[in-house]
Amino acid sequence: MIKLRTILVLTFTSFVILLTTIFGSILSNRSAVRLQNEIGQSLSSIAYQMSDKLDSFMWSRAGEVEILASMIKMEQTQDVDKNQKLLNQLKASFPSFSWVGFMDDQGEVLAATDGILVGTNIAERPVFKEGVKGKFIGDVHEAVLLSKLLPNPTGEPLQFVDISIPVQGKSGTTIGVLAAHLSWEWSKEVQRTILEPQKDHIKDLELFIISKADSTVLLGPKNMVGEKLNISSVAKSQKGENDWEVEEWPNGKSYLTGYAYGDGYLNYEGLGWTVLVRQPTDVAFSSMSQMMNSFIFIGIIASIIFATIGWFLAETISRPIRGITSAANQLRSGNNVTIPEYKRFTEIHSLSTSLRSLVESLSRSESALGDMKLLAEQDQLTGLPNRIALERYLEETIEHLDIPFETLSFMYIDLDGFKKVNDTLGHQVGDLLLQKVAQRLLMVTKPGNITVRLGGDEFLLILRSPQADSYQESLDLAEEIITLMNKPFIVDFNHVSIGCSIGVAFYPLHDPNVGNIIRIADECLYRSKQSGRNRVTFYEEGQEEKEEQKDS
Repeated sequence: MIKLRTILVLTFTSFVILLTTIFGSILSNRSAVRLQNEIGQSLSSIAYQMSDKLDSFMWSRAGEVEILASMIKMEQTQDVDKNQKLLNQLKASFPSFSWVGFMDDQGEVLAATDGILVGTNIAERPVFKEGVKGKFIGDVHEAVLLSKLLPNPTGEPLQFVDISIPVQGKSGTTIGVLAAHLSWEWSKEVQRTILEPQKDHIKDLELFIISKADSTVLLGPKNMVGEKLNISSVAKSQKGENDWEVEEWPNGKSYLTGYAYGDGYLNYEGLGWTVLVRQPTDVAFSSMSQMMNSFIFIGIIASIIFATIGWFLAETISRPIRGITSAANQLRSGNNVTIPEYKRFTEIHSLSTSLRSLVESLSRSESALGDMKLLAEQDQLTGLPNRIALERYLEETIEHLDIPFETLSFMYIDLDGFKKVNDTLGHQVGDLLLQKVAQRLLMVTKPGNITVRLGGDEFLLILRSPQADSYQESLDLAEEIITLMNKPFIVDFNHVSIGCSIGVAFYPLHDPNVGNIIRIADECLYRSKQSGRNRVTFYEEGQEEKEEQKDS
């Protein structure tokens, strides 16, 4: 895939240099479509990672509840004190559990973390009614009985995900239900670890988690949580698709939307959550010309720490988890570290090797993207900036140009005698000569200015200077360039002498349109050629009218 993008950039650059403006425009549109697809795929990838982390987290928590249910059975469920101790230890080991309780087969809470709801009958609550039938994992909902009993520093409505499992006695009959409420706050931490690395690279990203039952927003911007979201990407995701599209949201704005469907993890079937990652299209596609040359691949560094072993092994596995967490945090801070590999536990080993593989892959991709961006904005023969880089330079420079006091001098340069070198010494010598010419032009190009190869033996140097000094500075620079070009070149052991002609026009003094300024500078170059070559010609007001009168 990377190789294809590299070929596309090189091919497009060649067409820009060799073909006409019309063909360049066609290729630009095609490149923009491909770039849109890459950005969309990156958002879809973020959505998929979030979905995968949600399901793997729920899988881990459900496994822990199952282990605890087995332990209650082994510890004799009639011993309330032992059950109470087991529940408290589970909550202490995994803070994401807000409440864990054990109730008898009639729904009366016999033991619970912190003693909350002990003695209360919750037989009519879904967590018991569904749990007594078999393993139950409920969707996100607001607290009812626990809203006033659990700590709530933020004052916002408490939301939970329920997990309940029937507990069987030695005879095989159901003697009770073990239920747990997972605080929905853990999803925000997962969201933060996914989006935080993207803030410096992708602007205005927003992430949503949508329920399957009624398409309600479970996680997202505060003003949208609890609202139903009926858009195309949600419908497609709930059919099992993982992709992206550009669509209009209920607020009337257009967004690039990546979506993924949570179809479970290992033996956990999942709750069918849809994960959406959106970005305003005016941000995602802010500059098609830049997108055409900058193939952005979102480097994603994601770290989620699994607690896959039961509560009795929590202290044993905390050390490798801290090691992985520390390395992941250093990576997120920009430090060059390696994810440590742990082999003692299968789950931890899988996590460490997966993160190592992810970091290595992202590093290779990031390096490849840097190389492609360099190729897209450089002339492949001389190493000078090309027309693509010129457009970006003009966009950035003109935006910050102090029009009343500053001027851009467009210096159109053409080599005198270059065709003779090509004809007599061959194109290979001609190419080497162009490279040496580029080196000399770079010698006189100061920071804030740019020298571009337009094609063939034509170059454009743009000089930014105070308006009052623009003429003198450009004249001095032109004379310096002519002097440099008149010095002999040694090319492939050949003594080569050439000159150059220059045409100069000023922006915005002579025209507010940069395309017209380049054309005017080209015409001044032509007059330098007509006047004997190896000289500079400045554009003068009324010059075109004088020439028209002369021709008539």
